[in-house]
Amino acid sequence: MTRNDKTPTVATTGHEWDGIEELNNPLPRWWLWVFYATIVWGVGYTIAYPAWPLVSGATAGLLGYSTRGDVAADIAGVEAGRAGMMEKLAGADLTQLPADPELHAFALDAGASVFRANCAQCHGAGAAGVQAGGFPNLLDDDWLWGGTIEDVAHTVAHGIRNEASGEARWSEMPAFSEILEDGDITAVVNHVLAISGQEHDAALAATGAQVFTDNCSACHAEDGAGMRELGAPNLTDAVWLYGGTPERIEETVRLARFGVMPAWSEEFRPQGGLSQAEINAVAAYVHGLGGGE
Repeated sequence: MTRNDKTPTVATTGHEWDGIEELNNPLPRWWLWVFYATIVWGVGYTIAYPAWPLVSGATAGLLGYSTRGDVAADIAGVEAGRAGMMEKLAGADLTQLPADPELHAFALDAGASVFRANCAQCHGAGAAGVQAGGFPNLLDDDWLWGGTIEDVAHTVAHGIRNEASGEARWSEMPAFSEILEDGDITAVVNHVLAISGQEHDAALAATGAQVFTDNCSACHAEDGAGMRELGAPNLTDAVWLYGGTPERIEETVRLARFGVMPAWSEEFRPQGGLSQAEINAVAAYVHGLGGGE
């Protein structure tokens, strides 16, 4: 009996499974040449372009090409293109910006970029603030230190309660847990709840009114409407920097608050500070968010 033996003459790799053997066929010649070409191309690429890592960088490559250099050149081109407008903005009278529609539009666009890069981390991408952290909402028209465009620019440039600028906005609320008895604190909290239109204990609020007059009115005014020159907030509206619940108000009275904002002027921040044009731009942008004063 003759068997039709179709077993190929090609050697096997020695691998077998269930009677099936793996043949050791040679790779196609064209495939090998392509493979060798990619090796040559890869070696050439590592010589021509930055590739091999070093301790503090990488080999530069014979062509001297750098993607970072391309980005830097693009940025420099953009900066050169807007240099004239930035110079004009740096010396502009901020109160007269709307009179120059082209410069005003440029300031708003540039200010939005400055805000996203430097301010959004605290005030939020949408500028709504973070109440739990004491970062104010910039979308309303409630301003602690004044809401004119010059006031905003000064706050941006010099900051609040920092040690860098001698012109930083400055005020300090005492921790009344070291001054008032617990009963007085409870009473004044109820008074604040009352003048802000919230649910409160009327009897305690009446007692707290005198405590407020004796201890708080010097900064917050007799009616609790606050004093901008001291950065003392208005306690009669529904805008709260650290929260307006009874618990949060009591925490504020007992422990006080001391929020700090850095001085953003490059005069005080040589690395990463803002130029006068950038300060004016972000001031115009923020001023417009709240409707502007």
